[in-house]
Amino acid sequence: MPPKILIIDDDSSLRRVLEYNLQQEGYDVYTAADGAAGLQLFEEKSPQLVITDLKMPGVTGFEVLSSVKERAPSTVVIVLTAFGAIDTAVEAMKLGAFHYLTKPFNREELKLTVLKGLQLQGLSEENRLLKEELSGRTEFKSIVGTSRAMEGVFSVVRKVADTEATVLITGESGTGKELVARAIHSGSSRRGAPFVAVNCAAIPKDLLESELFGHVKGAFTGAIRDKEGKFQLADGGTIFLDEVGDLPIELQPKLLRVLQERVVEPVGGTSLQKIDLRVVAATNADLERWIAEGKFREDLYYRLSVIPIQLPPLRERVEDVPLLIRYFCGKFGAEGVTFSKEALQRLKEYGWPGNVRELENTVERLLIMREGDQIGVDDLPAKISAAAPPPEGGVLRLPAGGYSLEQLEMEVVLEALNRCDWNQTAAARFLRIPRHTLIYRMEKYNITQPGRK
Repeated sequence: MPPKILIIDDDSSLRRVLEYNLQQEGYDVYTAADGAAGLQLFEEKSPQLVITDLKMPGVTGFEVLSSVKERAPSTVVIVLTAFGAIDTAVEAMKLGAFHYLTKPFNREELKLTVLKGLQLQGLSEENRLLKEELSGRTEFKSIVGTSRAMEGVFSVVRKVADTEATVLITGESGTGKELVARAIHSGSSRRGAPFVAVNCAAIPKDLLESELFGHVKGAFTGAIRDKEGKFQLADGGTIFLDEVGDLPIELQPKLLRVLQERVVEPVGGTSLQKIDLRVVAATNADLERWIAEGKFREDLYYRLSVIPIQLPPLRERVEDVPLLIRYFCGKFGAEGVTFSKEALQRLKEYGWPGNVRELENTVERLLIMREGDQIGVDDLPAKISAAAPPPEGGVLRLPAGGYSLEQLEMEVVLEALNRCDWNQTAAARFLRIPRHTLIYRMEKYNITQPGRK
């Protein structure tokens, strides 16, 4: 459906000129000779954009502007003013008008102003619909995505949020693991209690036990008073253990005891403290591989992964890139900024090794450095502007004489394992197959990591 535009002006000649020019651009155009008739048409037609003269008998343009913004705040209003009355137009913009046109104006000026206004209206409406969609799922307010992969994540979160099950969130760095953990907390009956996040990789090893479990006075040099740990601070709520794979092996039995018995023993203490909390953990490591290497306890892994949630990397949900870009533009106060089709295509084709976090940082940098309200390919970082899709015809160049499918499959598996440094979980994700399917193929073709028996 073409956008609908309402023109309100008591000058019949100008109305006809505006109507003709805008109809030539493919818009549905409605006209009114005064403010009262214009507001009546506004109620009947619900246009996306209104062009109104400011000085009219009866209902003035200011009254039209006020009424339109009160009834439909996302509607774009462009005001018409006579030459030399710029102060009046500026006052109208302070009251919510998008822009003004000074009579006489040319066709190109009209077209460009209307186009920019409709682009802004479309973005505002899209954000409104997105907010309405999320209003019933407040736990997802910071997670943006409509791809099938993300809908699968949303579905699992909805099912497990209001339970007491321990959740293990896996995925590459920058995919939003903490956002999902917060969504689980927000959707649970513990939402009014603390959410305590701990990055196990960021705390020095010799301090981590005290940070997690607390300590009593005199437990070690410098322990001049009792101190509660993160588990005690999260009592009644949720504790989020980020990068749980980096938890030292000697502390893992203590965490296992917390999960099994819901008790905490502070460093240097002689009594146990009961706690009531939900545990959500996250890692970007292949914990099954670490179990095989003796770096992570198998019993702890199964206690943590009662409910596993795998977050997809951004390169596997590229259809979410434009939506994420619009979300970040709104977050950084630049809702009126647009991206050319070519720029969006390059942004979708880029691999995003840093995932959503890298995309957010890129959008912020582009908004700061931009010279206009549209970002094109030339504005993108070189590594992104140079991104290109796979060559036409796919990624394979098979010999004319044919090739063994089994040999091809074995080579693909080997290539994926080598690319992923023999991380089986990452290689399976790269090939978009379950991990057990990858292991079956490795056994079928007797594929083993070099240097291992």
